[in-house]
Amino acid sequence: QVHLVESGGGLVQAGGSLRLSCAASGRAFSNFAMGWFRQAPGKEREFVTTIGSSGRSTHYADSVKGRFTISRDNAKNTAYLQMNSLKPEDTAVYYCAAASTPYTRTAGDAYDYWGQGTQVTVSS
Repeated sequence: QVHLVESGGGLVQAGGSLRLSCAASGRAFSNFAMGWFRQAPGKEREFVTTIGSSGRSTHYADSVKGRFTISRDNAKNTAYLQMNSLKPEDTAVYYCAAASTPYTRTAGDAYDYWGQGTQVTVSS
């Protein structure tokens, strides 16, 4: 079992930045690929980014490429999502997730564990 807790969400103006953190506890964090997903009101959950267990491989949704950066610190059992140049359309609840594989995964159903989510609101 892996327990994930997100933090760092909040309200920010368009063009601003936020850094989300995802703290993991339980099984060996370094064995899991991590991902970030988001869900806006009235919309389906969508993939944002993923990172492999070693941190060497990443993949981004086109909508965030060049603005968001995923990273991880296996010594701290924590994954991060640095979000820059935020836009109002980035407003959503952001979820981190862990997949029982070392490889990046973009599909939500590839993930075994999910956090409770953190709200990000970008004002125009």
